Amino acid sequence: MISFFELKITPPIISIILLLYGVSLGAAFFGESMFSRRTNASKISLVYLVERLKAQGFVLLDTQFTTEHLKTFGAIDMPKAEYETLLHAAVCLPHVPFRQSLSGSN
Repeated sequence: MISFFELKITPPIISIILLLYGVSLGAAFFGESMFSRRTNASKISLVYLVERLKAQGFVLLDTQFTTEHLKTFGAIDMPKAEYETLLHAAVCLPHVPFRQSLSGSN
């Protein structure tokens, strides 16, 4: 099962306006696009996203490419064979639907 979702952070939550789109498959999450209107919104949203993914049991976050900015948050480059092994393991796990809220409501 594939899930598409939109993560929207708007005021009053720390006065950030941000949209983040992504796809989940198994226990893997694939970030697709992000739009923000505030300085540092992408940094805060990435921390928020990773917290939610870990708490919900995701095992792989694919950011499409690695930047110096993403590396400051722990993103790493890896050989293709290693990535394919991690990807296969993640998508073979039971589907994890993404929830914005850890309380169970979206």
